[in-house]
Parts: sequence; C-alpha cells; structure tokens
Amino acid sequence: MTVMSNTLDQKPAALDKNDEQILGPLPTEMRRHLCYTLGHPNSNGDLKYYYQALALAVRDRVCQQWQATRQRFASSTGRRVHYLSLEFLLGRSLNNAVLNLDLAESVKSALKQYGCELEEVAEAELDAGLGNGGLGRLAACFLDSCANLELPVAGYGIRYEFGMFHQHIENGRQVEDPDHWLRDGNPWEIKRPESTRTIKLYGHTERYHDAEGVPHSRWVGTQDLLALPFDMPIPGYKNETVNTLRLWKATTTDVFDLAEFNSGSYPEAVAEKNNAEQISMVLYPNDASENGKELRLKQQYFLVSASLQDVLAQWVNQYGDDFTDFGKKNCFQLNDTHPASAVPELMRLLMDEHGLAWDDAWKITSECMAYTNHTLLPEALERWSVGLFSHLLPRLLEIIYEINERFLGEVAKLYPGDLEIRKRVSLIEEGDHPHIRMAYLSIVGSFSVNGVAALHTELLKSGLFSDFYKIWPKKFNNKTNGVTQRRWLSHCNPGLRGLLNDTIGDQWEANLEEMAKLADFADDPAFHERWAEVKLANKRRLAEYVKENTGIVFPENAMFDVQVKRIHEYKRQLLNVMHVVHLYDRIRRGETQGMVPRCVLIGGKAAPGYHIAKLIVKLTNNVANVINNDPKNDLLKLVFFPNYRVSAMEVICPGTELSEQISTAGKEASGTGNMKFMMNGALTIGTLDGANIEIREKAGEENFFLFGMDANEVTQTRKDYRPNEIISADSDIRRVMELIEGGHFNANEPGIFDLLTSGVRNSEDQWLTIADFRSYIDAQQQVEATYQDQKKWNRMSILNSAHSGWFSSDRTIQQYADEIWGVKPLER
Repeated sequence: MTVMSNTLDQKPAALDKNDEQILGPLPTEMRRHLCYTLGHPNSNGDLKYYYQALALAVRDRVCQQWQATRQRFASSTGRRVHYLSLEFLLGRSLNNAVLNLDLAESVKSALKQYGCELEEVAEAELDAGLGNGGLGRLAACFLDSCANLELPVAGYGIRYEFGMFHQHIENGRQVEDPDHWLRDGNPWEIKRPESTRTIKLYGHTERYHDAEGVPHSRWVGTQDLLALPFDMPIPGYKNETVNTLRLWKATTTDVFDLAEFNSGSYPEAVAEKNNAEQISMVLYPNDASENGKELRLKQQYFLVSASLQDVLAQWVNQYGDDFTDFGKKNCFQLNDTHPASAVPELMRLLMDEHGLAWDDAWKITSECMAYTNHTLLPEALERWSVGLFSHLLPRLLEIIYEINERFLGEVAKLYPGDLEIRKRVSLIEEGDHPHIRMAYLSIVGSFSVNGVAALHTELLKSGLFSDFYKIWPKKFNNKTNGVTQRRWLSHCNPGLRGLLNDTIGDQWEANLEEMAKLADFADDPAFHERWAEVKLANKRRLAEYVKENTGIVFPENAMFDVQVKRIHEYKRQLLNVMHVVHLYDRIRRGETQGMVPRCVLIGGKAAPGYHIAKLIVKLTNNVANVINNDPKNDLLKLVFFPNYRVSAMEVICPGTELSEQISTAGKEASGTGNMKFMMNGALTIGTLDGANIEIREKAGEENFFLFGMDANEVTQTRKDYRPNEIISADSDIRRVMELIEGGHFNANEPGIFDLLTSGVRNSEDQWLTIADFRSYIDAQQQVEATYQDQKKWNRMSILNSAHSGWFSSDRTIQQYADEIWGVKPLER
C-alpha cells in the first residue's frame, strides 16, 4: 500500500491496485472511527459523535479521489490557477461531499444502525464561517465549479479560529458572540506541516551588491512567524476529481521564551506566540483603531506571502530555478483588493529570493496576476496609509513606489503635459497622510480586470476606473457571477430535485442549461400541481424553522417574502421595513382590499462597528414586535431571522416565494442570493441593479417585478433631490414617516430612530430611499394582484427556474477558464 503524500510540492506516489481495497463498507468504516478514532463506541445517541465518525468515513473515500487528482495535477504541464481570497464561506461540508460522491445510499445504511438520518446528523456540523457574505460564498461556489469542470485550480485562504460572529438579538438589538467553529475540530482538514512557510514583518531594507557588482535589496531585522497549512478537499460532482483549498494558520517560530518562563514572567513567555496567532484568530478584525488596521493588513499579507511562497516552491520542485515560463504557466486570481499585495510580494520573492532583475520579475508578475473587482462603492476600495505600510512591510513599500514611478512614466508618454491624469491614476494618493490605492495597484499589476455583472463592469469602465480603461481597454472584461446548483438546488431543495429528475432528467445537476427544458411544462396543469406541492412542503419546512428560531408562526397560506443579505444601507433593508409599515398602516385603517396574507422575513448581519446598519436591525425588530402582537392584524407577519448563515439559507431559499433585491441602482456589483432564489422558483422584485438586469433579461420582463430608477436616473436625481417634497405630496409615504417618527414602534425608547428618519429626509441621502418608495409600493401591489392568481404565479415561478441556467457558477468559471486563465481540464 502506498502512503499518501502530504505536500503539494512533491509529486505524490502513484496509487497501487490495493489502495482501492483498503476501505471497508461505509457502515463498517463509520463504526471503526466511532470506536477507535473518537473512542466513543457507545455514544448514547450523541449526534456530534455520529457526525464526526461519518465525516471521517466519508473523508476517507474523498481522500482516494483526492490523491488521484493530485497525481494528475502534479503530472500536468499546463497552466495552473491559484485563487487567492480572504474569505471562503463554505458552510457545511458533509452533505456536499455525500451528494458529489454519490454516497446517499451508503450513508443511509451507515446511519440506520444508529437509528438516525443524514438530516439529523448533518445538523451537528458547525458552519465553516470563513466569510462575511457574498464574496466568501461566491469563492466557495467557484471552487465547487472548478472541481466539477476538472480544472487545475487551488484555493488559498486563512484558517480563522473564529469565523463570522454569531448574532443573537436582545431587546431588538444585534449582539455579537464569538463563532468558534473549530471548537470540536474539523474532520475535513488535513494538516500539512512539511509545507510551512516563513512570513516576514517589520524590520528594514538594505542595499548590497552581489559578486558581479549588481545592486540588490534585502529585507532584514524582521519579526518572523510561520504559516502552517491545512488542506480541505473540494470534491467535484460525481467525476472523481477533488481539488484543494489550502488554509493558513499563523504560529510563531518558537512556542515560548524559556528564559522568560523560568524567570517567572509567564505572560511574556508566550507573548510572541499569542501575537503571531492573532493573525489567523478572527475573521476581519474591527479596523476602527490603528491596531485593528495593522492586524487586518497583516492578515492580507500573511495570506499572500504564504500562498505565493507555496506556489514558487511547487515550481522549483518541478522546473528548478528557471522562471522563464512561470507567468505563462501560473495565474493568481485576486478576489477583490484584499490580496492586492500579491503584486509587490511576487516581485520581492522573484528579485530578492530568486535573483531576477526588475524587468524580468515585472514581466512575470504582470502576466500572471488577474483582478476581480466586487464593489462600486468608492469607500469600499481599500487604501492603506503609507506610514503603516512603511512600518509593517517596508520592502513592499519600496517596490510599490518603484512600480508607481515606472507606471506614471508610461502615463506621461501617453498624455504628455497632463498632470491631472497622473494624479488621478497614481498608486499613491498624496496629501498630509498619503495612502496606497490597492485597487489601482491590482489594476496596474494585472493582465485582466473583471467586473461581476454586465452593469457593474460598464460602470467600472465609465466611472470608477475610467482612466485605466482608457489606458488599457483590453484589460477589462465582464464575468457575471453564478452559484453552484449542486448546493443551491440539488442539496437544499430535494423535493424540487426529485420533481426535476422525474420531468427533465438529472443532467441539470452537472449542466444547469438543461433547466431550459422546464419551459415546456409551464402550462401543464399536472406539472403545476406537483410544482405547487413541492413549494408548499418547502414553505412548511421554512415556517417550522422560523418558529424554532423566533417563536413566530408563519401561516402556510401567506406569501413568503424574503430579504436575506448583509445589512447595509445600499441594500435598503430600510425600504423593505418601511413598506411593511405601509402595509400595517393599511391594515390599521381597514384598507385591505386586494391585500394577500404576507410573511416578511429579513435576515443578515451588520458589521459590529456599523451603527446605522445596527439601527436598521433594531427598527426591524421593533416593527415586528408591534405588528405581530396587534390583535387586529391577521394579514401580516414580520420576523428578523437571527444569525443568518449558509445553513439557514439552505432552508430559507426553497421556501421563498418573493425575493427582495432592492438595492439602489448602480450600487450592487452583482448579488448572488438573487440567483439562488431564481433557481428555486422565487419571483424577484428588484431594481435595475447588478445581476438583476440579467435575471430580468433571462426570465423575461413579464416574469420580474421591476421598480425604481435605473443607474442613469439615480445620477440625475442626486443633482436636485428633495425627499421632503416627495413625502409631503404622497399620503402613503407621509403616514409611514409619521408612524416611525411619532414613536409608534419605540414608545419606550424615544428618539432612537431619529438618525434613520433624518437620513432618508436628507437631500444628500445617496441611497435615495424616498425617491424609489412610491414605485416600490406600486410594484408590491402588482405582486399581490399576481399572487391572487396562483396559476399565473406558478407559471412565472416555473419560467424563472427554467431560465436560470445562465446563473450557474459552472458557466462563470468556464468563462474564467477560457477568457482569463487559459486553462483546460486535467487530463486523465
């Protein structure tokens, strides 16, 4: 029997014929792990141990395919892709592995001996909360699709000890609790200490000449720490391909100072260890303080340096010290600006560690870096102070200044005498406290810059990055986001999966374009009946989930209206709550003609330091408390669903009937929740923003509830925006404002929502909430009229699912592979 290689640097030993036979049946393997790995032969029905034993037994089977994939990977001489992301919101791994490895029957047999089922056991797995929201979940979907398409792509991230915080609600307010997702260990990961990398921080640089008199720089006097890798398998869908996500844990070069310990200074003895481990301790520390900012920059550099060193080590192992073709055979995809320091870090490694000249190093760097932008909010584009960079990463700062000087020299040749454009595109934002513009660094250092929806990319080219687009028009391209149908339909909606398989076959799980066949059944009464039965079952499941988590009962005959996403002003949860207040006002006044029973669910987390977002959470809960307890109201329910996460979305998504995608036009880069809901048959009410535009195009205008201004109209409205005049002229809106401002929802907490109401009344309100409110009310009335005609609603629902094929992440990744990465599937 061969031994599985523990490093990506070395070509794994070939599997021999006995390797396929070393595992027994899954029930036997689960029992073995329960008894001997975990030491709990009699777990007395503890689902935690059943989960761990089953996960280990499934992982054993994953490892067989993982090893074979690594052999194919190591034998390949084609281009490889390294996806660098500070977030990977994986959620739970067990169900995904069972689905992708086609182990459902084996798992059912294994669990039968313990009198439980997969759904129960899977609940014992904690979400791997390694992301804040859409960015991290997108990265997880992308890795799934890369494995499904058998592409040579490895993910690189950080193994945060504590992920995104757990959220609970006290007196309507968000309270954050630590999310110690690793408290019981992670059965899916494999530690790889032999691939540990050393990371430099602080210190200073010095110049020296080599034996031939050539000048060089080196980074000395540094404080070093170690990056310890843990690998997680990413299985493809029934194709025996398992790719790798490598997560780095920070640790120190020495566990503790023995001299300090012996002298009795116990805290000082372990201080270095604690300081090092802080880097991978918590996802995105609050960066309001300078210490917080420094820690966040450390995280970003830690990820980048460890990952680049890892890839260079693989290269040297396979090709030696000849880096001539490195840029042609490697691509680093920068998922937003968080890994932007990869540009100067690769330059440093190539020059300082491997002896390349500047021009050779730059040629390599600029042909293997690719940058994805995920935001249209200028304030979200990262900027780091030169002072902090100089203190923490002095050698990289030197390289950034050199990149900038050479770049501005090229700009001067293109635009002689135009000092303004040089100022606008400079990587350094000058001033009393100069900053490095990390998005600009990413653009200058990359061969590809892509947006994530058609509108988003056009707005980047015409607005945010217009100067760079003039310089390098061919660099810019669009890759509309997608989501994996394996998790977001097949796994999370088994009822619909069964109906689809019976109706159009099961090929859609590997190729979502097959969903187009569903359109043939849009007018089939028998299919309509089955479709409605599936949706009702999903609504009942969601209603039970809501009751368990909030105590509120959702009646199954109501329309389930859902908005779940990060709490942010531009996503306009406030507009949604204001509409709920409008409906409640109608009920109070007895104007309920045409109104259908409606259950509104809002969920999401507000960043701990984002006061306005947390106020929106508070308002939502206060409004919910009033309307849910009003004995005269039997038409409307509102809940704020606490601790929204991937596993919660897996229940919420299938039971949703109306998907709220209501951001201010021109603010949302793409959105992916909108795609998940569409796949599962929810109808969308939304603005012409992000991927909503493409969803509407694919589904058909008649199958989408449109409201609000488009991006151009938003720009024009801002020039002379008068929200108070709109409020005065519209009795419905005026009554909503009077209820909120009059303290109807905060009788015992006077004035707490004044910041929100004054914000929407302000002519400088960039979210233009009041400007879109009337249109939103009218569109919601169209929703109600349509919902009363269930035949029409179901037809629209079926057609939304039928036309969702474009929004598979498989399509997105195939475009990345063909148009940016230039990679082919691994050969067998």
